[in-house]
Amino acid sequence: MNSIAAYIILGVSLAAPIGPVNAAQLNTGIKNGFFHAWIFGIGALTADVLYMIMVYFGVGQIIEFALVKIILWSFGCFVLLYTGIENLVSLHKIELEMKSGKKSLLRRSLLTGFFMSLLNPLTILFWLGIYGSVLAQSAETYAGDQLLIFSIAIIVGVLLWDTIMATLSSGARRLLSVNLLKMISVISSLFMIGFGIYFGIQAYHALF
Repeated sequence: MNSIAAYIILGVSLAAPIGPVNAAQLNTGIKNGFFHAWIFGIGALTADVLYMIMVYFGVGQIIEFALVKIILWSFGCFVLLYTGIENLVSLHKIELEMKSGKKSLLRRSLLTGFFMSLLNPLTILFWLGIYGSVLAQSAETYAGDQLLIFSIAIIVGVLLWDTIMATLSSGARRLLSVNLLKMISVISSLFMIGFGIYFGIQAYHALF
């Protein structure tokens, strides 16, 4: 049980560092509330699980191909720039949506979270690097069924962080003023744009 708890904490630690996915989830919660932010996190978690499966079955090596890296950096750049700019352009909707109670479709939140995590090179490198090394280390001590249990514990940790982020963002929506919410949205959007530019630079260097 101690080992399982440690892997749950590891899952939280893997998900907690502030990055473009967390910034986008915060934005989603501010604009649409808890459930949309939580569903966004579920979409991102689905992509995480896909990468975990790739590493688990040893197919993560395809990331080492130069063409694959260029594609990932480029798509990551496009998705983050588009999302960040769209959030900045739609800042006025925070006030309108809070007054009217209108919310976007849950399906959109789910797909946005999924594709943002799927096409985020940092997510990919993170899971391939950290989860891959954790898996290799655990394989020396534990059997295959226990490795699967520990992997599920990591997923539970990520899901726990998803719930925390959704609660924080929806709490901010209820407790903070519209102007402060707009400021948080601007900061998170600029964060995404910054990562998008970084990914674009990496794609350029990989290409040339």
